[in-house]
Amino acid sequence: MTRQYALIDCNNFYASCERAFRPELVGRPVVVLSNNDGCVIARSAEAKELGIEMGTPYFKCRAMLERRGVAVFSSNYALYGDLSARVMQVLTRFCPSVEVYSIDEAFCDLTGVPGGAEAYSRRLRATVLAWTGIPVSVGIGRTKTLAKLANRFAKKQPRSRGVFDLAASPDPDRVLRWTDIGDVWGIGPKHAKRLRAMGVANALQFRELDRDWVQKKMTVTGLHTLLELRGLPCIGFSAGPQDKKTIVSSRSFGHPVTLREDMLEAVSQYTTRAAEKLRRQRSVTSSIMVFLQTNSFRLGQPQYSNALSVPLVVATAHTPTLIRAARAGMERIFRDGYQYKKCGVMLAGLEPEQGRWLNLLALPPAHRPSDEPLMRTVDALNNRWGRDTVSFAASGIKRGWRMKREMRSPRYTTVWDELLTVQAR
Repeated sequence: MTRQYALIDCNNFYASCERAFRPELVGRPVVVLSNNDGCVIARSAEAKELGIEMGTPYFKCRAMLERRGVAVFSSNYALYGDLSARVMQVLTRFCPSVEVYSIDEAFCDLTGVPGGAEAYSRRLRATVLAWTGIPVSVGIGRTKTLAKLANRFAKKQPRSRGVFDLAASPDPDRVLRWTDIGDVWGIGPKHAKRLRAMGVANALQFRELDRDWVQKKMTVTGLHTLLELRGLPCIGFSAGPQDKKTIVSSRSFGHPVTLREDMLEAVSQYTTRAAEKLRRQRSVTSSIMVFLQTNSFRLGQPQYSNALSVPLVVATAHTPTLIRAARAGMERIFRDGYQYKKCGVMLAGLEPEQGRWLNLLALPPAHRPSDEPLMRTVDALNNRWGRDTVSFAASGIKRGWRMKREMRSPRYTTVWDELLTVQAR
């Protein structure tokens, strides 16, 4: 039986999340800003039609957005992450196999589904919209790369009504001819520029290239893309996301930080977030790197940046242990007299928690108090009652260094105090 892959992609995901609880925004242009309300990182279809470009600094387009009546939101990652999880749960319930590709994309294996892949995808699309409020587009193909192309066509062409099966198309070559070479999954900007110089402008022309030449000039990755465009699956299907090799937690500050204590609070908070991600994938870390930097765009101000890696005696996911190491590292690299823009941590040397390397100089496990029950309890409380229900004192209370999010919408689904309220008239 021929495999049928589907790529399910949430339409304008961040903007759609903002609309899910604000139906009056349907049909109105919506944009979402990056950390510290810096630049545009997400746009609704209506905002794209106004010519608002991705990455445009907010201070440059603010007057125009107000004049055009555009709804502007600060990034609300708690809301986006939760709605993403809900979308993926719906897909997992109704699809035989699901591979989460990103926060707003997932590959599904629809081989042998009842009624055929296209009809099944239309019912699935309607279910996701009804249950989560998030509109999605579905592209179906015999390989992941073809499913990616089909999804792009489904999203761009209104006549497809959100679902397009490339294998069932009467003229699939037309879709490949319509797809620019730079939009083919697996072909980066460097290779796209080189191919255009050779006269290869679209996916169809790339598909007809000699496979030996592609492997020689674009390595095995390019060859896999070529074969996938020819309908030969080369990219495996994974039932779940791969564990991360490193974990980074970092944010820009809402205003320049000059005090040592503020910096120590910030690095403690970022370490807490990184440790939560570490435990979520059931891993431990043997090294934590801390870093900080000033704003290089502020000309005329003294500049400084530094980083330091702190090894751990025994690999761990214990937040207090990681915070102590991070604060010790930050104490060593912090310098007074600078206005810092950003700091962060990176966990490296990740290992499975059940397969960690032990240190001969450390106490054996039988004589070392276990930190797992405490961490399980903290994670359970925060998962049930909301982030930072239980927090560590080292992270501070007021946290005046936090990034600016002056236009953030409520965290409708993750914070009790911000639940949507309905009043009867």
